[in-house]
Amino acid sequence: MKKISLLMLAFLMLNITSCKKETTEKIATPEEQEIQLTGKQVAQVIKNIYDLEGSFDWNKVSANVLYSAVMAGEKNVLTIGYGNYEDYTKKQKSAETRKAFQSILDIVSQTEGKSKEESLLLDDDELQYVDIVITKKETVERLRKLKNIRYLEPATYEYFKYEEQTKSDSGCSKGAETISSSDYTSLNTGAKVPWNYSIHKINQAWNYSKGRGITVGVIDTGVSQYQANLNAKFDDYYSGRYIQKYGTFIDSAWWWSTNYDGPYDRCGHGTSTASAIAAPNNNNYQPIGVAYECNLVAYRGTEDVVLNDYHEKKGVTEALKALANRSDVKIISMSIGYPWSIGNVKDAVKYAYAKGKLIFAAGGTSTTYTNWYPVIFPASMSETVAVTGVEEGSGYDECDVCHKGSQIIFTYVMERGNNHHQPVLGFYNNTASYFGGSSVATASTAGIAALVWARYPSWNRDQVLNRMKWAADFYPNKHSDFGYGNIDALKAVRGY
Repeated sequence: MKKISLLMLAFLMLNITSCKKETTEKIATPEEQEIQLTGKQVAQVIKNIYDLEGSFDWNKVSANVLYSAVMAGEKNVLTIGYGNYEDYTKKQKSAETRKAFQSILDIVSQTEGKSKEESLLLDDDELQYVDIVITKKETVERLRKLKNIRYLEPATYEYFKYEEQTKSDSGCSKGAETISSSDYTSLNTGAKVPWNYSIHKINQAWNYSKGRGITVGVIDTGVSQYQANLNAKFDDYYSGRYIQKYGTFIDSAWWWSTNYDGPYDRCGHGTSTASAIAAPNNNNYQPIGVAYECNLVAYRGTEDVVLNDYHEKKGVTEALKALANRSDVKIISMSIGYPWSIGNVKDAVKYAYAKGKLIFAAGGTSTTYTNWYPVIFPASMSETVAVTGVEEGSGYDECDVCHKGSQIIFTYVMERGNNHHQPVLGFYNNTASYFGGSSVATASTAGIAALVWARYPSWNRDQVLNRMKWAADFYPNKHSDFGYGNIDALKAVRGY
């Protein structure tokens, strides 16, 4: 079965009118009654807001809706972001940030009647957010009036639970596929070069750069322990190249669990993204990655591509922090996301950006019925480079399941008329599969960035990004849906 990635969201199959209403009328929701809503009623509020506005933000709902969502989640956990983002570049927190933190503790103590030890579950001093257990609506109301509070969000409320959805496995597939001989060419080693590399002139760019010396971080579902080319054979041809794997995801239904379940992929999606970026030159007739000499640091931060679980949000946040704090990591690739902003993940993206990282994020993938949905989070952030997939051909047409919109920066050709996508390494040794959507587009574009940065190792993030824009189809203009368009990798690394 063809592997389609980000976002195969049951969430997006809302009972939303096919044409969004252009209106500012007041949303009629049960919160006007000021009674505590059930989890299902909160979900209906979210639907109503999407119906009217086409987006959602916890900061824009009433205190009662937010409080109700907190109470509908496990343990009644409220996530609070406070302070100034500018502190990310400072060695010491500002007075305003320190004051905001203390004010949070004071209000919780006063309204909840609990000590710091009883109410404070998590204090991320680095990112300036806390997880607090609350029981009273007054706590939410008072916290919202504080200065230097960036957001309040229900940490453990799960929309899908109240939409009668089971735990998602979006983007997951471990099955092998037979790669058509028309979908690749071969190097003299026997490694397969995917059909679309020639469109972006990636294989010609290899005459100048193969990504050597550049380290790419990828946050996804991990890397398969059963794929030798992403394990023992990763460095077969080039001494000194490395792949490192870590895990920050906790595979547990209980929010309080602290047991990481390791770096290995159980989904298949992370293995595919790692392959698209960095699969090695090989003699076992398997697909090769865009930057096949780069280093790779892979984090299992999530169970699948949809960040709807407390542990997924926290896992991705921790992975971003870890990659941000590594001087060797230049690029971060994330083919994962969610329809609306997640506070602590947003904080972590800003933190990594403040550390000079070039961050690529998937613009979104869903069914053809819902691909009208705009660019998803975190690709919707200005700190990330949003990428989407387009079809092969002379014009620009998004892939059957890809999102488009004004926040897209680059496109990548990954779908053919026969509906075949880019070949990548399979989950198991000596297997391959097709990989599509904005997921493969994002990972492959991150690989192109590694080619450019390896060619110009003294450059910073902005110089690399500007060169990529310069080498793209629409530069110096920007298309309303497809950004700067497809990148000519040869032009990007060569400079002419």
